[in-house]
Amino acid sequence: MDGLGIATAILSLPNDLEHNLPATQRRTFARTVNSLGHQAVEDHPGRFGFFAHLPTPTDIDAALEELTYALDTLHADGVTLTNVYGVGEEARSVGDVLFEPLWAELDRRGALVFLHGEQTPGRNRMPNRFLPTPVSEVPNETYKAAADLVTSGRKRQYPNVRIILSHSGGSTPFLAARVAALSHYLGCELSPEEIIADFRTFYYETALSGFETNLVALENFVPPERILFGTDFPAVSPQTAGWYTDNVDTYFADRPELLAQVMHGNAHTLLPRLGASTIA
Repeated sequence: MDGLGIATAILSLPNDLEHNLPATQRRTFARTVNSLGHQAVEDHPGRFGFFAHLPTPTDIDAALEELTYALDTLHADGVTLTNVYGVGEEARSVGDVLFEPLWAELDRRGALVFLHGEQTPGRNRMPNRFLPTPVSEVPNETYKAAADLVTSGRKRQYPNVRIILSHSGGSTPFLAARVAALSHYLGCELSPEEIIADFRTFYYETALSGFETNLVALENFVPPERILFGTDFPAVSPQTAGWYTDNVDTYFADRPELLAQVMHGNAHTLLPRLGASTIA
């Protein structure tokens, strides 16, 4: 953090790591993760915030219980969700009707959600060792989450939930128009223009996507107040995080006010508790 000039980092564990555990252990796992996040905030004032991890939310009662505890007692800054819970025929995407009670509570609270693609392997084995699931699949899982929330109507149904898409939404900026045209053709009640408008209500962060091509697409797709800085550390090395950070700095170098907005100003708006700290 100090090496990259990051004053404050938001801790999160966005994937459904405990899905193979018994339900009682899932609750314990989530509580442990959230207690550790809270402790980091307490031990290092000003350096950390955290997004709460929920027990596998197909157990709605467990998810709502932990949501309440994390936000009201531990004072989490938001909540993490992944795009799908379960596999195969048992898989349920976040736009599924099963999750409506969770979205309703998040909406009632005006909560901030960090949405990440699940580590879902493709149908075939990975092409080679340089293209594992996080490289080849996760960005598209994030896109599928956004597309599901938009076309299912959840994004419009629960407008008070502020959703940050990881990794610039994966392929979302490039595929949103495809969703708009084809989903409407397939019977989605929203018009193509409404679908595009709803995609533009997400926030997009730059972890593993702070590159000129991605940033040009984001600037074309959403207003600048919807773009946030991110690193993905410690899932990646400090060197990798630094490479993307340098790219973002370079891209906005001739627009210092916009650079400051992306690097910390927009995050302050979403997380006013953190005051003048820089968020990553």
